[in-house]
Amino acid sequence: MYEWAIIGGGIHGCTVANFLLAKGLTTTSKLSVIDPHSEPLHMWKRNTELIGMEYLRSPSVHHIDLDPFSLQKYQENNHDRKELYGNYKRPSLNLFNDHADKTLENVNIHRSWHQGKVSHASRKGDGWRIITELGSEISTKNIVIAISINHQLKIPEWVASLKSARDNIYHVYDKSLTSLENVSGPVTVIGGGITAAHVAIRLTFLYPGQVTLLKRHPFRIHSFDSDPGWLGPKNLISFHRERDYSKRRSLINEARHKGSLPRELYNKLAKLEKEKKLCIKNGEVVVGERIDDKETVLHLKDGKILETNSVILATGFTPSLPNEAWLTNLINSEGLQCAKCGYPIVQSSLEWCEHLYVAGPLSELELGPTARNISGARKAAERILLSAT
Repeated sequence: MYEWAIIGGGIHGCTVANFLLAKGLTTTSKLSVIDPHSEPLHMWKRNTELIGMEYLRSPSVHHIDLDPFSLQKYQENNHDRKELYGNYKRPSLNLFNDHADKTLENVNIHRSWHQGKVSHASRKGDGWRIITELGSEISTKNIVIAISINHQLKIPEWVASLKSARDNIYHVYDKSLTSLENVSGPVTVIGGGITAAHVAIRLTFLYPGQVTLLKRHPFRIHSFDSDPGWLGPKNLISFHRERDYSKRRSLINEARHKGSLPRELYNKLAKLEKEKKLCIKNGEVVVGERIDDKETVLHLKDGKILETNSVILATGFTPSLPNEAWLTNLINSEGLQCAKCGYPIVQSSLEWCEHLYVAGPLSELELGPTARNISGARKAAERILLSAT
């Protein structure tokens, strides 16, 4: 029997795994990290590379290692100083990934890696039994559920009306879109936040003068996706005093700077627009139609139309509880407590019930609006470690 099984090998799962191993609270032989992909951080690397991210939005103290200054120390010894950007020393994607790979290599996480997709989880004696789709069975004392909502793509209703003519319309995080070089211009990016900005900038290098960024609202410029006060007691003390979880959900929704982007990305967009490499329009699509398999016509709410070839949706994710049958069955079989929004009600240790922990989005009713971020991964790992010692 394993001591720990972590379901999910992304940023959150790998942070918890590294903290447990680096602190000596378990060993690679007693830890199983279960993930559908062959290597850690697969989807993180795939998505950030696809959209052309150069620098993270998070500061350099937010990463997957124990020491908050670990990444800065790694940069000083191995990388050019240009790979930290601005006052918050935001790391380049290359630096962050190199540091993460080295951190996981140091604890030999590959020895704990179990490639597979969970299909069942249930109690077994004093611990838990996990079964994957290929039939592997894993017995463990503790489980950490560190799955994301990144597979729940938010697709606008008008897209469904195109039916079979959706071959030139992609959600940017759809697995079918393997490279932005596979789309054909002219191309329209729909969205007004940081992902849409990254994608639009990347596309202008591939199709200069053939890219339109279509957004529903004015640019919302914020350094981070929530106020830094949510990282500590300034905002979290009052958040934890609130015992009504519906009100906690409202506080989280209000705190997030949804659809926002940092100033330097806005400046890049403005520069590209001035150079006529990018067209920025305000509008909301209500109907889309495909003409002669060559052109997509987007009918906007204000009556205008926009003609394009390809459409990239940077419309985010559906924020509901992860739609996993095994998770729903586990909630029902164990009578796990959930708020009206469907998300777990957990203890301060992030225990949902004895020896069952959550991290990532599932922890946000306890950790607040930063739960989904890299800082939230660190907070979750710290809480779980404190409970484990």
